[in-house]
Amino acid sequence: MTSPLRLLLIVWLVALTLCGQAMAAVQKDPRIEAELVPMSQWVVPGSTAILAIRQKISPQWHTYWRNPGDSGGATEAQWDLPAGFKAGDFLWPLPERKPLMGLMSYVYSDQVYLPVPIEVPAGLTTGEKYSVSANVLFLVCSDEMCVPVNMTLSTDLLVGEGAAPLTARHGRAIENVVTGAPRAAEIDAAARVENGQLIINAAGGPLVGLKPRWAYFYAHGQTVLDHAAKQKVELGPQGLTFSVPAGRATREGVTEPVTGTISTDAGAWEITASSGAALAGTTGDGSVSTDAPDKDQATVGFWQAAMFALLGGLILNLMPCVFPVLAMKAAALTRSAHDPVQLRHDGFAFTVGVLVSFGALAGGLLALRALGQSIGWGFQLQSPAVVGALALLMLAVAMNLSGIFSFGGRLQQLGGIGAQRSGLFGAFLTGVLAVVVAAPCTAPFMAVATGAALVLSWPLALAVFLLLGVGLALPYLVLSLSPRLLRGLPKPGPWMERLRNILALPMYATAVWLAWVFVRQTNSIVWLAVAAVLLAVKLWLVGRAQIKPNARIWVGTAAAFAVAFVGAGVMALRTPVTVAAQGSHSALPSNPWSNEVVQAGLSQGKPVVVNFTADWCVTCKINERTALASERTAKAFADTGTIYLVGDWTRSDPAITAELQRHGRSGVPLYLVYSPNAAQPVVLPQILTEGVVIKAVKNAARP
Repeated sequence: MTSPLRLLLIVWLVALTLCGQAMAAVQKDPRIEAELVPMSQWVVPGSTAILAIRQKISPQWHTYWRNPGDSGGATEAQWDLPAGFKAGDFLWPLPERKPLMGLMSYVYSDQVYLPVPIEVPAGLTTGEKYSVSANVLFLVCSDEMCVPVNMTLSTDLLVGEGAAPLTARHGRAIENVVTGAPRAAEIDAAARVENGQLIINAAGGPLVGLKPRWAYFYAHGQTVLDHAAKQKVELGPQGLTFSVPAGRATREGVTEPVTGTISTDAGAWEITASSGAALAGTTGDGSVSTDAPDKDQATVGFWQAAMFALLGGLILNLMPCVFPVLAMKAAALTRSAHDPVQLRHDGFAFTVGVLVSFGALAGGLLALRALGQSIGWGFQLQSPAVVGALALLMLAVAMNLSGIFSFGGRLQQLGGIGAQRSGLFGAFLTGVLAVVVAAPCTAPFMAVATGAALVLSWPLALAVFLLLGVGLALPYLVLSLSPRLLRGLPKPGPWMERLRNILALPMYATAVWLAWVFVRQTNSIVWLAVAAVLLAVKLWLVGRAQIKPNARIWVGTAAAFAVAFVGAGVMALRTPVTVAAQGSHSALPSNPWSNEVVQAGLSQGKPVVVNFTADWCVTCKINERTALASERTAKAFADTGTIYLVGDWTRSDPAITAELQRHGRSGVPLYLVYSPNAAQPVVLPQILTEGVVIKAVKNAARP
């Protein structure tokens, strides 16, 4: 056997072995497949890790929640763990309600993760692997039959140091279950039986001031209440009251505490209701529906997100960060205003450039999230390398508009490429540039759309992002298809060159702004400045060579500067990230944001305002220098004792990303106003005014 063939055989055998090991971790049955998967890539000694039993359930079959309801049985696990490791209880995600022939069951279908906290002992050695396994019993049922399925699931836990990133395949999904699972809360609850009805009052904690669209009580005991009966839910200023026919265990009265889960569209909490009289403030504000969203929720969410995406893309045209590129597009439309065919072609090329760029950006975002990265809209600008590259790109565009050099002048003559095709390519690049510059921005409606998109399946999410692009490009596409709207403009002439030179100014300003962001991220400007100077000289030499094509000295010197620029550019993009000194984001004295600081302020009875911002977010900067920097705003904060916190997302911060997602956002700005007298914060508009901020702060301070 030849050496290459032997090597190929070895590679094939290794791949086959690894594939067999990967497949062995997944146990399959005709009705269900399951595996034991970790949330993070490694575990830290002395911490709590999260493992999850992933169930992929065949169509028409289901498994059961902790309380199966009127029939069925919950999933059970017996753990085999290394010495010192300890498994906790399942964190049960909320189930589906499945009525059948007068019975009600609480089930899971399709795919579900059951996370389990695992206590990891201290003193473990970094790099070691520990095998854990669980003998799991599933009761898998259809409408006609039930089959018990027993599987032994196992996985290896790697010991590491520091915060562990999420696993690529399952980490994000498990984290979503963990953060969304019902938790115990400081809720007072009382239960009693009146006229055969089990009445449960719940008040306090997160229920104060809650205005849910729907609510439902899942009892943890199978015989506590009639699961199939219709629940009646009443709302009060302090909480909720549930009324449902009593079950076998409570028909004679409440003799043991009733445990269960309150589920609402605003959150879910576990409660323990002891026997007692009605609690004040749990009725009087009307009834609440018990109908939770059905399986069509994702479709409804998609159409809502799609509508918001289109509106958000349209409004994005009015956001400050997009102005420089949109001014360029306006100039392009002006140039083609008296050539309907060219105008149409330019409009379509610009639209294609926008859609291609949005698709690429959204694809990268979704791919990185699938790999467990905690990111959101504008994630690329959290990288100093990307910011530095964009600063240099904006400098080149500005110099082109200034007439220092012309882009594509020599390429246009190669291969018979005519002016029209060069114009189409320029329109396409303008569309790409519009998306690049728009990336730091979020507009009204857009934030809701992108937040919703990131929890949809990837085809629907990609469609939402493309609709953002449609909204951004739509005004210019409409103008390009309606040349009569532009016929009032003067015909092309010397005035257009002057306009082109004027439009260079905002591009220079954009380059300076990006350089400032680069400094904030790295605390260094040396190599970026060197690269900018070399790029400017190189492009000037290119311009000279275009004026005098036969002057070889210009071409040779430009080539030398190009080599030097590449070297300086590489050094700039490799500038190590350091903690840059962070200045104040407004005239208000502020502290860094954390959930602990928010809760500490609320416990003192003070309102709390949180500003999630980033240096590369133009909208954020404008809001901070207007609405948040005025003397009237500062006085309102001082008079009400409001605590002002800043969550700086200039560089990637998983905690801030998670908080943005918790409020349905994928990017900044986000402004939250917490009141010590309300369960949920008020979300302010993305475009702030002084009056909006002052009114929100005063309302939050009211008793």
